[in-house]
Amino acid sequence: MNKPRDIAALLDPEIVLALAALKLGFDKLSLETLPRVREAMVALLPITLSDHVTRVDHAVPERPPLTVRVHRAKSTIGKLPCIYWMHGGGLVLGSNRGDDLRFDRWCPQLACVGVSVEYALAPESPYPGPLEDCYAGLRWLHHHAESLGIDVRRIGVGGCSAGAGLATGLALLARDRAEIPVAFQALIYPMIDDRQQTTSSQWNDPVWPPQANRFGWDCYLGDLQGDAVPCYAAAARASDLERLPPTFICVGALDGFSDEDIDYATRLRHAGVSTELHVYAGAPHGFDALTPNTAVARRARRDLETWLAAQLVG
Repeated sequence: MNKPRDIAALLDPEIVLALAALKLGFDKLSLETLPRVREAMVALLPITLSDHVTRVDHAVPERPPLTVRVHRAKSTIGKLPCIYWMHGGGLVLGSNRGDDLRFDRWCPQLACVGVSVEYALAPESPYPGPLEDCYAGLRWLHHHAESLGIDVRRIGVGGCSAGAGLATGLALLARDRAEIPVAFQALIYPMIDDRQQTTSSQWNDPVWPPQANRFGWDCYLGDLQGDAVPCYAAAARASDLERLPPTFICVGALDGFSDEDIDYATRLRHAGVSTELHVYAGAPHGFDALTPNTAVARRARRDLETWLAAQLVG
């Protein structure tokens, strides 16, 4: 196992300044500190939203108390493409409310419907609970596409970090169950490898260090270990990547997930999947969300939104 590397000197200077103002505390994550960290994250949720987008929470009856939030620009009419999104948080933190601002921007800009799922968190709900929540929400979305004004042919999935890991597992699950088509997958620094055997997985990422990652995976996998961990839980373990939808992957070059994400993009390409990969120099985990005003974060948003716009065209 490689020793943890201090990557501080390699960080983008703008990101260093922006992170200095934040006190994340993910390096202290444990069962004891988890409630406090969850409370701290609630305080970071957006307070002011535009009045240009409607937001309606819907129950998913087959998996109570699961809910999904449907976002739609008030100015739009007719059937629209849809982005089904899973929030980040290391599988143990976060809420779909954290994506309200994302869809405040995307719904008018991309002329789409946004749906964010409030999946259950580990350790209270270990695998396969959160993934089955995501699958049930996607199935509900397909069944209600007509009443929601959604073009069922253009529903893609996506997420950030742990949410991107769930989106990756969801795409694999949807392919193999062959019930629900997925038009594309947008994966923002996905958390997909529980083994932590790559070089980058041992770097001292200032946002999500190795010990936090280990905690998140242990909470999610519970008693599952070694070869018993299925690819739907940790997509880096998947051996068959054929017949997956067009894929976008982006990651910071200094992110602990960078090696696993770059490798996954390479294997998707080798499997014949249309794949676009972006690696951002000087960027750690979560750089676009935590340091949104930096030049590299703005560039990452433009790259993702350009790709999404192309996927959403009918």
